[in-house]
Amino acid sequence: MRAHLARVDAVIVQAVIAGALSFSHLHDLAAAAGQDGWKAWAYPVSVDLLLVAAWRRMRQQQRAGQAAGAPRLWFLVALAASLGANVATAGLLDLEHVPAWLRVTVAGWPAVAFFGGTLLAHAPQTPTAPAPSSLTDTETEPNPARGAVDRPDRNELPAPTTGPDSAPEPIAEPVAAPAPVTASAVSLPPALVDRVRALAEEHRSATGHPVDPDAVRARLGLPPSMTTSIAAHL
Repeated sequence: MRAHLARVDAVIVQAVIAGALSFSHLHDLAAAAGQDGWKAWAYPVSVDLLLVAAWRRMRQQQRAGQAAGAPRLWFLVALAASLGANVATAGLLDLEHVPAWLRVTVAGWPAVAFFGGTLLAHAPQTPTAPAPSSLTDTETEPNPARGAVDRPDRNELPAPTTGPDSAPEPIAEPVAAPAPVTASAVSLPPALVDRVRALAEEHRSATGHPVDPDAVRARLGLPPSMTTSIAAHL
């Protein structure tokens, strides 16, 4: 327990020291870029808040199984601003004569931080689906005792009785299905029958195939009900 508290205390102390140094470097850089008074103290607060907000949003989306590209981008932006201030105040830049591009960058940081913080605060959150509740033992595993009662052993089933008193059960004979009733063909006059056969013979001689009853009926100008009668005489 004491070792765990010692590790926690060491991490807290290290975080406080690193945060204070980074806070001071951001303040010095903002003051050197022309942001004096309370404005120079507001810059490190803005950078650190954006860094923490982006980290928390990134972790939330990763736990929910969502893509965390946007929070990661804003986290890198805030980290670059903090790290850049630490490096710039290490003697690489003359804080008495800050270049114009750095003044523009420091002056435009509030708008960038406000835009990133707004996107992180209003990003849609998809609720995670609740984990399915565990089923009871009676739903997941069959009851062996109940199965034994429901399904008796084959050896315990009564054997079929055979003897003089037991008469064999009659075997049901299959009943033939009635044949479909077809409409009776209408009788044609002998002259019409000869004409039908002549047309059929003419078609067979010309094509080598039997004629279609519908074609003969249509050629003779008969109604569709006469097709069956014509087919019966072909």
